[in-house]
Amino acid sequence: MPRTPTVTRDQVPENLREAFDHETAATGGTVTGGPGSVMIHSPEMRKRANALVNYLRDESSLPKKLQELTMILTARTMDCQYIWHAHAGRSREQGISAEFVEALRDGKPLPQLQPDEQTVVNYVTEVFQNHRVEDSTWQAAVDLLGPLGVTELTTLMGYYTTLAFNANAFQIDTPEGGEPKLPV
Repeated sequence: MPRTPTVTRDQVPENLREAFDHETAATGGTVTGGPGSVMIHSPEMRKRANALVNYLRDESSLPKKLQELTMILTARTMDCQYIWHAHAGRSREQGISAEFVEALRDGKPLPQLQPDEQTVVNYVTEVFQNHRVEDSTWQAAVDLLGPLGVTELTTLMGYYTTLAFNANAFQIDTPEGGEPKLPV
């Protein structure tokens, strides 16, 4: 059960109601699930964050397969059940092998991937483990994605880390069914 109740318009300060209305227009005036149900407590922040995620999902130079790979790597690093639930299946649909997804979920040695996928795994893993990357890892990522793509990749990691912080700290419920939970 989430740690905070569903926020309603009357609970939002007057100066943030326009942003609240904008962010809840498509959902009938409330947000009841996922990290968005936390972020709506700060409607203007959520509005600005959604502009970023909409860009990253819909306009980014990163192929969808590499986006989904990044999302599940972030979910696993952050032990975030909600993001894992939302993206493990999508990553398979985008061409990430079931063998890889299951090994990542279970904390087992990861199988070798296609070169583009492996480059992303190496980059994401180094950033999360070391908070920086070696020159060779950096160069491989730039050779694959260019500076634009590496910027978007790194920002995607950061955005999904923000979502994971919110989902984990506020104990966002994971929908029933679908993906097996992460062993944490």
